[in-house]
Amino acid sequence: MARYEIRGAQSSDEDAFMQLARYLNTVNLPDSRPHIRKLLAHSEQSFRGAITDPTKRKYVFVLEDTEQKVAVGTSTIVAQLGRRDAPYIFFDVIDEEKYSRTLDKHFHHTLLRLGFSYAGPTELGGLVVRPEYRRSPERLGLLISYVRFLFIATHRTLFQDEILAELLPPLSADGKSPLWEALGWHFTDMSYADADLFSSENKDFIRDLFPMEPIYASVLSESAQAAIGKVGEQTRGVESMLRRIGFKYANRIDPFDGGPHFVANTSEVSLIKAATRERVGYILPDAECAVARTLPPGRAEHQASEARHSLVARQYADAPFFKAVLADVEPAPDLILPKSVALHLELQVGDPVMILPVR
Repeated sequence: MARYEIRGAQSSDEDAFMQLARYLNTVNLPDSRPHIRKLLAHSEQSFRGAITDPTKRKYVFVLEDTEQKVAVGTSTIVAQLGRRDAPYIFFDVIDEEKYSRTLDKHFHHTLLRLGFSYAGPTELGGLVVRPEYRRSPERLGLLISYVRFLFIATHRTLFQDEILAELLPPLSADGKSPLWEALGWHFTDMSYADADLFSSENKDFIRDLFPMEPIYASVLSESAQAAIGKVGEQTRGVESMLRRIGFKYANRIDPFDGGPHFVANTSEVSLIKAATRERVGYILPDAECAVARTLPPGRAEHQASEARHSLVARQYADAPFFKAVLADVEPAPDLILPKSVALHLELQVGDPVMILPVR
């Protein structure tokens, strides 16, 4: 059986998520039982389809080490960021040039203009992996990130035509945001951590308290200016992956910390285009799949194809509703699965599966 499993998070995962949150205590996963309880209930209702409006769904995935019985990581899909009851709020980053012929002086300014969208994109978020698992040979951080693209690809009608990913900028050693200290704090009297956590439930205070006129970043501190649209060291790998699969910087930033917003047309993301729905053609003993690559009866006229390192996933009518593992599979027309994977996912010949090659 597979050691690592990705599945839909549900309310019964509360203690496991609390352990993960207590260990890391990030903005995406705060050490707050009420917050986690609400997040997991929202996720379970989304997977179950109990939230009838698909734009209000939030899908949370958990990566579990089944041998150690611990939550290794998590990631999230917000079906639509920005609705009438909860707008998508951002700063547009605008370049402006000023020149005085009288003084013969030329200046280049960066302006921050508060913007709103009430029919925003699908958002990728909540990516967290325990540090001791980040360098595993299975590339677990990549898997818990990729699973979101597999889910979107095979449930395309539930998501928007644009996808957004917000990356963390450089933060101070104590976790503070230079931009928030120079700007947001003065308009809200809230710490960066408190404001970001509160905004996950309600962003009205930003719309109510922030200035609507453009803000000249040149009047802010140098450290605040340096954070605008920049990617922090801890998320450079994510930036590289996003650019590789089709995302671009949108000249928009998070109003709390200045983190850049990367966007892509959903149908043009390479991982979404690569994901497929297939049916199990054959189930072979693991030894044959890994070593002999023996052709099953009825396939003798074909030449054995090279196995693809892939995420293999299936749907369930009940909790956990979705489950995925990493496996070497032979592609269509007759998908070949190792027996251990078929047992883990409770698959039989003819069952539908979702496949995403992992490079």
